[in-house]
Amino acid sequence: MVKKFLALALFILLPAIALAAAGAPQIKGQYTAVPGKEFKYDGKTVEVLEFMSFYCGTCYEFEKAIPAIKGNFPKKIKWKLAPVYWGEGSSKPGEAYLLAEEEGKGEAMKKAIFKAQFIDKKNIGSVEVLESLAAQAGMGFDFSRKLRNGAKAAEAAKALDMAREYRVEETPTLIIAGNIATNPHASGHDMNDFKNNIMSIIGSIVKK
Repeated sequence: MVKKFLALALFILLPAIALAAAGAPQIKGQYTAVPGKEFKYDGKTVEVLEFMSFYCGTCYEFEKAIPAIKGNFPKKIKWKLAPVYWGEGSSKPGEAYLLAEEEGKGEAMKKAIFKAQFIDKKNIGSVEVLESLAAQAGMGFDFSRKLRNGAKAAEAAKALDMAREYRVEETPTLIIAGNIATNPHASGHDMNDFKNNIMSIIGSIVKK
């Protein structure tokens, strides 16, 4: 019984021990420390890398929580998306987002792709659908040419490689400050609890 208790205690404390060894502050919340990755915080801005999929309903739900998270830490979060796809999905929605982001219209394109998938029930793997969404966001021929030529295909593939590197098993998964990983599973897939968990993690880093 004592051995079981010690094993359980070690399992619970292991992420904190690993981060402490990497020079990280005491982190609150539910998370795991990514093996082989270092904690990074420059004292000003926390980097948040979101692995997400435009085919993922949970990612679509999580979108509603992101403004609250960012708003709670104004100018202290640098948020970046790594769009991935699983199974029979297409890389094209992710490529379209990356092209739009390059033109400063990533947020508008992200919302448009999610709406097309979950509200309008369109095939977001279709180049024609994505071209239509881009046109509505003010992007034209150059976007279409790059999307059809696969200008962002390598970057989309790299995002998938990174997901494997960070041992991402579901979307959305956030990598906070370089090596702190959390996903909705840790919060019972309750989006409000997930949002609060993320804010606890970030808050303990910036010591708000």
